[in-house]
Amino acid sequence: MSGENINRRNFLKYFSVGLGLVILGGAAYYISQGITGGKEEKKGIRAYFVPSTSVDEPWVGVVHRALLKARDEYEIEYSYTEHLAGGYQQVPAAIEEAIANGYNLIFADVFGCEEEARNIAKDHQDIYFVYGSGLSPMDPNVSVFDNWIHEPAYLCGYIAGALTESGKLGVVAAMEIEEVNRLVNAFKIGAAKYGEKYDKDIQVGIRYINSWFDPPKAADRTEELISLGADVIYAERYGVFSVAKSYKIPVFGNLLDQWKEAPEIVVTGPEWDMWPTVSYVIDMIKKDAWVAQDLKDWSMMAKGGAKLAGWPELHDWRNRLYKHIVEKLEETKVLDEVGKMIDEILNGTLRVPIVEGPATTDF
Repeated sequence: MSGENINRRNFLKYFSVGLGLVILGGAAYYISQGITGGKEEKKGIRAYFVPSTSVDEPWVGVVHRALLKARDEYEIEYSYTEHLAGGYQQVPAAIEEAIANGYNLIFADVFGCEEEARNIAKDHQDIYFVYGSGLSPMDPNVSVFDNWIHEPAYLCGYIAGALTESGKLGVVAAMEIEEVNRLVNAFKIGAAKYGEKYDKDIQVGIRYINSWFDPPKAADRTEELISLGADVIYAERYGVFSVAKSYKIPVFGNLLDQWKEAPEIVVTGPEWDMWPTVSYVIDMIKKDAWVAQDLKDWSMMAKGGAKLAGWPELHDWRNRLYKHIVEKLEETKVLDEVGKMIDEILNGTLRVPIVEGPATTDF
């Protein structure tokens, strides 16, 4: 890996190769879970999703929920691969099986098997492919997507800057790769913006768990940050809430609207919504207007693909958050500022920088 940029695609490529070695003979094991909507859609769209993990995992779960909605709203057929024992090692085989079974719109998480997935697309140019990918689209039939929720991450950083008493914010994140870096950097930039505006010294401590899902390690990292003075935490990964709640520390979730998991402390968080992407893709197919493209814009705020979770009411924040958090939000009036910033993002006058290089920890 020397000399090679570390992003989601490269990290998972190496991880999945290692995982594949423990699977005897590379044997595939997966269960296709069929979900069929109502009547057959007039264009005959049959959608299929191949995730690299269970759809309970947040990233792939967002895609799955959008496709469930498409099943109901467009009355198309939808099925998905429920479990892959070998992760990315088995994604190409699952794609091939979906094609063999007559599916003509394939969504797949291919960050760890880019080359294999694209070779399949080259061999089946009558099929539409929408890949979660770190590469560019490929004519004529491969469009690409990922979550682009740096804008609400920036807003969360700004709010966190208003909430901190110690001047120390904590971030518990997955790993130092581009897709995570852009969120952590956006949060840090937002906090710095608040500090600059109000002459407040704000530091951001960053800790990685080097995994997509390891709640015990995330809890340990949270404890560490709190012991160093952090009094607000951005939970880019699961495992933070229980610890933060024991200290009554405000937190920000990630990817999903997570307020129900800890209503007293979860202020908001960057939320990803794949519905704008999925509906756009289906509309283009129905109109015979498909173009292979990078679907990035449909996962950003202007098109509704990225949100500040729960905005604008934040799920009745005055009556659910701990009193000291409510008082700080009211005292600083930061949510009024954020409302104006959201308008500026939506009308294009505020552009949140995309910084994918490593984020620097301040403590």
